[in-house]
Amino acid sequence: MAIVKIYIDQFLELAKDHPIIDVRSPAEYQHAHIPGAYSLPLFTDEERKMVGTAYKQESREKAIKLGLDFFGPKMRQMVEEVESLVNSYESIVYENSRLSPINSLLIYCWRGGMRSEAVARLMDLYGFKVYTLVGGYKKFRNYVLDTFKLPFQFKVLGGYTGSGKTETLKALRQKGELVIDLEDIAKHKGSAFGNIGMPAQPTQEMFENVLSCELRKILEASPEGGGLVGAWLEDESQRIGNLNIPHDLWNTMRQSPVYFLDIPFDERLTHIVREYGGLERQSIIDAIGRIREKLGGLNAKTAIRLLEEGNTIESFRILLEYYDRFYFKALHNREQLNSLLYTVECNSVTSENASQLIHHPQYETEKL
Repeated sequence: MAIVKIYIDQFLELAKDHPIIDVRSPAEYQHAHIPGAYSLPLFTDEERKMVGTAYKQESREKAIKLGLDFFGPKMRQMVEEVESLVNSYESIVYENSRLSPINSLLIYCWRGGMRSEAVARLMDLYGFKVYTLVGGYKKFRNYVLDTFKLPFQFKVLGGYTGSGKTETLKALRQKGELVIDLEDIAKHKGSAFGNIGMPAQPTQEMFENVLSCELRKILEASPEGGGLVGAWLEDESQRIGNLNIPHDLWNTMRQSPVYFLDIPFDERLTHIVREYGGLERQSIIDAIGRIREKLGGLNAKTAIRLLEEGNTIESFRILLEYYDRFYFKALHNREQLNSLLYTVECNSVTSENASQLIHHPQYETEKL
């Protein structure tokens, strides 16, 4: 077999059905990688540093020889690891109904240079069909950043805190609507309390990588790939926890129509108490401390005291009033808001609110 060098679009298309192998160092992979890629480092972090030092301070030949010293003892283990990975992939059903194992690999390193070439040659020698990414991970990152500049047509789901926007997005998806769940990708619920009970957030780079792939799926679902079929996403601050929505994408969101779920305060308060009231109390108190200055010293002190007394409802009432003021200001900070804002009156927090959204006159007009 021969190793085939392919460009990013074809690489990602093949990645839908074949394993992706990232041969960069563990630290590089941990920082960020192509979503779905399997880490099979050619060098450890220390070995990579040593090879790089030899290349800069001595010669290319010295670096290659040192790299071979590290690579040689790992060859069999790497082949067996890839063999196990490939065997774990589902077989492809052909027209004759026979099952055949996937025998192709996609391999990349940082720039598509010697690391991916070395591992590709080994896997090709063993009998795998190997594709390598021209330009490597660096080319993928360019692809990611270009994604955020595309002319997407979004429908932004707005509403005060406690409106059940996340649940509504899930209901919209179940009804066949395209949805980008920014908070799920960011692993954060978007407020000072948004990290409680959540896993660690990804790095900014990994957040962008996953978000880009989700957005590209929207393009694939659009007529002629033109992004004409918009996706729903939640109205967010540009910052979600420790992560930032890319500036170009943020600008597109701010110019998109906002469907505002108008739900009575007490209904939202009940929903918030149900969602957050059972969380670890000290974590909530710590979160209140993080917004003490904006909340006001007296309000923060009162909210904490009520929480310690077990009066979760009244404690959360103070917090919800604060977030309502905060969101009102952010909502009305848009240019041309009057032409972008569509209010959807709802009696309570329920997944059925999704039906009102997709039958809203403005949304019906957008679909034409």
